[in-house]
Amino acid sequence: MVFHDRPAVYVGEVVLRVTNLEESLAFYQNVIGFHILNQHHTEVTLTADGETPLVTLIQPEGVLPKQSGKTGLYHFAILLPTRADLASIIEHLADHHIRLGASDHLVSEALYFSDPDGNGIEVYRDREPEEWSWNRDQVHMTVDPLDFESVLQVQHKKWDGLPAGTKMGHIHLHVSSISDAEEFYTQLLGFEPVSRYGHQALFLSTEKYHHHIAVNTWNGTGIPAPGEQSAGLVHYTLVFPDSKQLLTAAEKTGAVEKENGYHVKDPAGNGIVMIAK
Repeated sequence: MVFHDRPAVYVGEVVLRVTNLEESLAFYQNVIGFHILNQHHTEVTLTADGETPLVTLIQPEGVLPKQSGKTGLYHFAILLPTRADLASIIEHLADHHIRLGASDHLVSEALYFSDPDGNGIEVYRDREPEEWSWNRDQVHMTVDPLDFESVLQVQHKKWDGLPAGTKMGHIHLHVSSISDAEEFYTQLLGFEPVSRYGHQALFLSTEKYHHHIAVNTWNGTGIPAPGEQSAGLVHYTLVFPDSKQLLTAAEKTGAVEKENGYHVKDPAGNGIVMIAK
């Protein structure tokens, strides 16, 4: 199954404000294993394969520390090609004394940690889609403990940076209203709800992926967006399979066309740039 290429609509790149570009770049290169694609004085774009932008770090003038209790990024999720890659990065992160959370979601095995500004990061590998359990249109996901011993028993190499097949797997956002987010992402952008975690989290996808986008109200309902100078999410990119679907989404959402795509914000103020590829 193809979940991060046509005909899916998927997350391509995440753009973040950071308070110290040099410190953040060192973290993303040395700890995670990104490579520099483009670099300017206050902005660096990072890649895994030398061609595809996955994360861009920006240090604007007057940037402030990340504000808590707001909408914005919960985490972005880096999808590794294999379980062996997950084993390799587990050992690598342990060597760097990175404080980890971890879960077995049945559809995937995942690690969780934060960058120097407190931006949440997930690194995960997917189980084969044939192993996922569906009840009609809802996929079964759990938050079980990760079996580190089982993962590390897989034959693997010493970590040497993100493999070329690494993708931006999904994004998980703090929002102010689940119902408003659901209406926006389903009615205007064409995503389908595929899982719910009580009344406080919703998982959405296209082409029956376990999720390309997740939203939650764990910071509270009715919360405001962070200030424009706050460290954290600037925007993320949604990649549409063709210009027709892109233009339909742009018209429905009232997105503004700019040089790098159609810009819009979801009801919680999370920035989105829509492109076709």
